[in-house]
Amino acid sequence: MKSLRVLLTVVALSLSTVAFAQTDAAKSDAPKSDAQKSFDQLKSLAGAWQGPVTTVPPDPGMGNGASVQVSMHVTSRGNSLVHEMLASGVVDDPTKNDHPVTMFYLDNDRLLLTHYCDAGNRPRMTARTSPDGKTLEFDFLDVSGDVQYGHMQHAVFTIIDENHHTEDWTFLMPGDKLMRGHMDLQRTK
Repeated sequence: MKSLRVLLTVVALSLSTVAFAQTDAAKSDAPKSDAQKSFDQLKSLAGAWQGPVTTVPPDPGMGNGASVQVSMHVTSRGNSLVHEMLASGVVDDPTKNDHPVTMFYLDNDRLLLTHYCDAGNRPRMTARTSPDGKTLEFDFLDVSGDVQYGHMQHAVFTIIDENHHTEDWTFLMPGDKLMRGHMDLQRTK
């Protein structure tokens, strides 16, 4: 009986792999939407990045000009991009230090991001792309979770070249005050 369950599991996995392969083949034959082209451009940033971050108004906890590390990797059969930030020199302990994670993904004809914020909420934003395709601007769509400490409101990714990009993040603090963070990132891997 146990060997039958194992056999059925293997067959089910094999069939799902064939189904995914057929879906991937069908996707590659169709013309790419603007959202797909933008997502492909964003996925080209997969890798490790490092550079200075500045905030307006200055954040004493961040230290303007302090270095930040950003890691991006494509996952889920190419269907999402994971973006993780960590201040350089800080122990990678997400229970004690900031370590926000952002997921980028397609939702039909839209490129979306969900930002898993250290403030304890999850804002979603939808992308607009510049005519040259080098700048992706994400506008606030909605937010889940507690917003008493504020939430991310806006993000802009500008691709300079394959080894250099900038990120601009806008955080809406209590009282509708904005804090902006700018990162000038160079590829390290």
